[in-house]
Amino acid sequence: MNENGDSFVHVASVKLLLAVWIALMFGTWLTVSASKVDMGFLNIWVGLAIATAKACLVALYYMHLRWDKPFNAFVFLSAFFFLFLLIGITMMDSGLYQPVLIPGYSPGVGGGP
Repeated sequence: MNENGDSFVHVASVKLLLAVWIALMFGTWLTVSASKVDMGFLNIWVGLAIATAKACLVALYYMHLRWDKPFNAFVFLSAFFFLFLLIGITMMDSGLYQPVLIPGYSPGVGGGP
């Protein structure tokens, strides 16, 4: 405690942490199941959405950001914003030069491998 009597210590209950763990295990199962379904160009976005949801659970409950100062949440969300910005730029860039990576390869045309 500091001189004002404020305390930032938070102890999460075992019940809550177990529920979050079960949600993370379900997310892992969902990730594996989604990887076996061909959704075309949506595969990457579904995988990223599941991973983002799991990362948020870990950050909020295991890293205790839910009970922390708002500035730490701002830093966390800013990092996610820049992550998605850089992934988006990378995906747009790779779409421009992808046809020339493998000469003669056209996805969706012909029999394929």
